[in-house]
Amino acid sequence: MSLVVPAVLPSSRADLEEKLALFATLSPVRRVQIDVVDGTFASPASWPYNEPSIKSDLMLGKMLPALDRLEYEVDLMCVDAEDAAAAWLALGATRLTFHAESTTNLPRLLADARDRYGSFIAFGAAVDVANSPAVIESSLGEVEYVQFMGIAHIGRQGEPFDRRVLERVRAFRRRHPDIPIQVDGGVSLESAPALLAAGATSLVVGSALLRADDPSAVVAAFEALKSSYGV
Repeated sequence: MSLVVPAVLPSSRADLEEKLALFATLSPVRRVQIDVVDGTFASPASWPYNEPSIKSDLMLGKMLPALDRLEYEVDLMCVDAEDAAAAWLALGATRLTFHAESTTNLPRLLADARDRYGSFIAFGAAVDVANSPAVIESSLGEVEYVQFMGIAHIGRQGEPFDRRVLERVRAFRRRHPDIPIQVDGGVSLESAPALLAAGATSLVVGSALLRADDPSAVVAAFEALKSSYGV
């Protein structure tokens, strides 16, 4: 499985389609993350929350591209995460990431989502870098993976890497050696070795790919790190 999970924070439907078309050309990428930011839980708002008049029409859009080759994960940085998920699942997404800080009862949110959307969907729990991993401990029975945020202000691409995430990942890996860990935010070729050494198994990469002159070469450089860290 690919180490790199490319991420898009769409400003419009056209922007989403353009970036997904790019990601579909990147071998060996098999999973893509779509960031959904409502402007309330995190800001600034991404599409479709930045165009409220069309948000209800999201489900009328065409299916996400390359579903025969790519798996789509939706990072729900929004207060109506469970309801927002429905539209993306209808477009072909199969993985949902819920943020611990977006709810007062993460175990219930995840259990309700599992009942609503079925066991064929993979669920993940995300935790902010300023928060303790303890907030997701009681939810681990409901998730297939955890996501640690590597930046102080989530929902923005290009934010500086926050090194506090390294100890968060390290401590969680010691406690839970078999649970997949992905890190989202501030991931670059400079921060990746420390994240992999701490125990990360997937790296969500946005600006480091989208701002690169040769995204394929960047993916290859990330993937070359796998053998050094046993990922």
